[in-house]
Amino acid sequence: MPGAVNLPYGGNLDPERRFLPPEELRERFEAAGVTADGETVVYCGSGVTACHDLLTSEHAGFPGGRLYPGSWSQYAATDRPAATGA
Repeated sequence: MPGAVNLPYGGNLDPERRFLPPEELRERFEAAGVTADGETVVYCGSGVTACHDLLTSEHAGFPGGRLYPGSWSQYAATDRPAATGA
């Protein structure tokens, strides 16, 4: 999707598969362009694993994120562009 940033949910976890501390999660989300005053919408292939990013973004201090429940499956079934640029 144009403007989307890939941020796999597995990066939210430490080696023991627990959430990273809020400070580390915040740095991760900020590096991807998430801001406290911005609008964050997450999606994945079908809408399930994106909820992990919603939970961890909230834990990191970025409340109000939203899920695009149709996710890539719905978006790809349209005639909207899949990418911009080369």
